[in-house]
Amino acid sequence: MKKLRSLSDIYQYFLDLEEPIYFVSGTPFNILGLGQQVPSLRYISYFDCFDGHHYRVFSPNSNDNPEFTCMEDVVNYLLENKEVEGFVDRTGNGLMLTVMFDEETEKLAKALGMKIALPPASLRTHIDSKIVTTRLGDEANVPSVPNTMGTADTYEELNALSEGAGIGTDLVVQTPYGDSGRTTFFIKSEEDWDKHSEDIIGEQLKVMKRIDNISGTVEGVATRNGTLVGPIMMEVVGHSKLTPYKGGWSGNENDPNFFEQERRDEIIGMVQRLGDRLYKEGYRGTFCMDFLIDTATGEAYLGEINPRISGASPMTNLVTQKYGGVPMLFFHLLEYLDVDWELDLSAIQSRWMDYGCWSTLVIKNTDDNVEIITQAPSSGIWRYDEGDITFLRRSWDWSNVSSYKQGFYLRVLGAGEYVYKGADLGILLLRGRAQNDDGSLTSRVKGWIAAIRDQYKTTPPAADAQVPEPKQKGLLYKIN
Repeated sequence: MKKLRSLSDIYQYFLDLEEPIYFVSGTPFNILGLGQQVPSLRYISYFDCFDGHHYRVFSPNSNDNPEFTCMEDVVNYLLENKEVEGFVDRTGNGLMLTVMFDEETEKLAKALGMKIALPPASLRTHIDSKIVTTRLGDEANVPSVPNTMGTADTYEELNALSEGAGIGTDLVVQTPYGDSGRTTFFIKSEEDWDKHSEDIIGEQLKVMKRIDNISGTVEGVATRNGTLVGPIMMEVVGHSKLTPYKGGWSGNENDPNFFEQERRDEIIGMVQRLGDRLYKEGYRGTFCMDFLIDTATGEAYLGEINPRISGASPMTNLVTQKYGGVPMLFFHLLEYLDVDWELDLSAIQSRWMDYGCWSTLVIKNTDDNVEIITQAPSSGIWRYDEGDITFLRRSWDWSNVSSYKQGFYLRVLGAGEYVYKGADLGILLLRGRAQNDDGSLTSRVKGWIAAIRDQYKTTPPAADAQVPEPKQKGLLYKIN
């Protein structure tokens, strides 16, 4: 095969690709919309979000009720499912993408003849450590908030660590692993220590100075030819109309006007240096960098690395495809397809600097009860106008949202399924920002959320029903 030397070459390569690519997950959300550019792409999904109407989505019809505690459980369940095995046998062996996986996933995929087109689970776990993240960032000249490392079994030992580093006593303490902030502790007093000490004692700690900051996220893709960077996004976090969890992630919004060009260039440079360092570590492909900006000093810092396809990936691929020619995930896939390519990365990066404003919102059930859904909205294009919402048509390509009055809704839970506190009802894609400059939701977005929620009807389960106990905060939660 000839070396690919242009975006047109890459676009045509994926149009002609016959090798199957499978995305295996709870829903198609994380790489939704790529099917029009990759005819060989298939989604193996636990939830049939499209009610059988999406010809690229395969969902098993099994009537068993598995208990999932994490996203890895969902993926492993699908790979062990006999219907999925039959589907892969009919469609052919190929590459597999997913969000979360473990060593068991690697064994199951190999047994099905799939090659996981992602860095090994062991390397992802290694990089996931906040201790390792900090070291890699320092080596890439991407500094973290002033911090020190060590252990502490008492409040006095914690203060000794912080005082030795000159970072004061108002602290943010993190243990190496954890998701969605559950292993991040804010400690300013001995009372705070007593509240969290059970989770801290005996752990290797990252102890940081507490700062007032704004935070955001941006995806990169580490390749043999350098690191490309997607649009800079702000996170939609902690809104009670979207999630019952304080500080819970509920989506992302992008706007090229979030920052001045100098700041945008600074953040892009941070991601590029970090991606190049990750590649030296053996990591190839998509990753997500959370950043913090100190409101007092203006300093930009590395927050965390998410070494995976993430909740920011759909927005990244939509923007880079719609405004820049091809989705950024193509460059991830090229790393695992043994294709020789060479392009001017600076020229591609410049194409991705001018784009429209979009938002994704993950709508969770906020009621503290367990009920059965009797009516749910369909996935597709909806229109909202002054409180009235109308279903326009089924669609698989959410970039077809053509105005600020239209939105794409990807339904997760449907009729006949249990809904519980924190369960993911669905994901809403809109043009425009979701939040005002002060971080509050816009009135337009509040109207959309209320209108979508009104499409759901539920009823209590029968008195003798065996109601499943929810074990996790939905299937779309952001892993940090």
